[in-house]
Amino acid sequence: MSATATDARDKRWIALILLCVAQFVVVLDASIVNVALPTIGSALHFTESNLPWVVNAYVLTFGGFLLLGGRMADLLGRRRVFIAGLIIFALASLAGGLATNAGQLIAARAVQGLGAATLSPAALSIVATTFRDGAERNKALGIWGAVAGSGGAAGVLLGGVLTDGLGWQWVLWVNVPIGLIAAAIAPSLIAESHAEAETRTFDVAGAVTITGGLSTLVYALVDANSAGWGSTQTIVLLAVAVALLAAFVVIESRSKAPLVPFSIFSIRTVTGADVVGLMVGASLFSMFFFISLYMQQVLGYSAIRAGLSYLPLAVSIILSAGIASALVTRIGFRPVLATGLVLIGAGLLWFSQISVHGTFLSDILGPSLLAAVGLGFSFVPVTIAAVSGVPDREQGLASGLINTAQQVGGALGLAILSAVSISITGSSHDPAVLTEGFQSAFLVGAGFAGLGLLATLLLIRGSDSRAHVALGDGEAAGPPASA
Repeated sequence: MSATATDARDKRWIALILLCVAQFVVVLDASIVNVALPTIGSALHFTESNLPWVVNAYVLTFGGFLLLGGRMADLLGRRRVFIAGLIIFALASLAGGLATNAGQLIAARAVQGLGAATLSPAALSIVATTFRDGAERNKALGIWGAVAGSGGAAGVLLGGVLTDGLGWQWVLWVNVPIGLIAAAIAPSLIAESHAEAETRTFDVAGAVTITGGLSTLVYALVDANSAGWGSTQTIVLLAVAVALLAAFVVIESRSKAPLVPFSIFSIRTVTGADVVGLMVGASLFSMFFFISLYMQQVLGYSAIRAGLSYLPLAVSIILSAGIASALVTRIGFRPVLATGLVLIGAGLLWFSQISVHGTFLSDILGPSLLAAVGLGFSFVPVTIAAVSGVPDREQGLASGLINTAQQVGGALGLAILSAVSISITGSSHDPAVLTEGFQSAFLVGAGFAGLGLLATLLLIRGSDSRAHVALGDGEAAGPPASA
């Protein structure tokens, strides 16, 4: 192999580090502010009802704009959209830290979510088009999964450390140098790529309806518990979301250059992976939420102690994601994914046995490790399956779809599991009552994992999984597939 080819291969792996750092910060920011919320509430005079919107504003625009961000990456250029997303994300983080009232911070968090929705699917599609399908891409996505999967746990830890040590503003300002430096060096490491052969006409009607529909759906879900599931607001919002999504389907079916070519859903494994991604999001995103509440409200942990308790979980995710990428190459993504969902379900069932007089060793460590290995064994293969067999010209779309499925799943899961917990706890602060509510939430979360396992077995083709193994076995050294 020539020195030039070797340099090109090395450069790709350096680029992967950059992409993973960007994704890590995106995932981190969904959880890093959780620990800082009480401090933020006091500093900016938030009302009790407004405070959750520091988190919800980010989730809302992130989930709502992901699909649009992924398609923009395909049509306008993946590197260009990735860099634009980084800059938006960094500047919004700066503005958030400088906020002097609740409205300014919530607006900054919404723009942060927009930046994240722009850069995240672009980054994943760059990974998918830079590394060849097979063992090489599995290794790259294993690293991606390890970094992204541990971001949520790292956010809780880092949020506690920064809030106590430097002030709540730093949970936002930490993103600024990372985002701007990454944007500055990206052009030297990442080649531009987009769907050259496609019509570059932008589907405005499709973009408006899908973004409006997803945003309305996420808003309805995240606010359902405070507004009431049977309230006029929730019913009307869900009806509007359904109407917008139905309009989107009609528009796309008639468009000559659709935002989402429905032909991608003819790849059954891709569709199955998105369904499974929805269930993984529903079962796991809320797990972090309820573990944190249990540790702080029942066991009386401080913010930093609760954060440190996530370290074994974060390390386990990193290790299991690396193992999962190697296993996918050897036995295929379907059996690894099924194993991961069994482990997630088992971990959540174990969590449903938490005690009001529990300890870290008896009630948290064991199920945390089990669920963490399950997360690594699920996140990596479901991502690989979601982009497997997809033409390079639609990698941004495929990346947007799996990201959207996971985010909407997270919002759906948290809304449902919170409703289950609140139905038992009400407004009680009694640790015994709270524990009972959390137990029920974990049990329903295990049910979501079970549905994900069922979808894996029914929707993800074993033949596609075996073909992926054969592709890895037959891989020869050479240049990557062109983007």
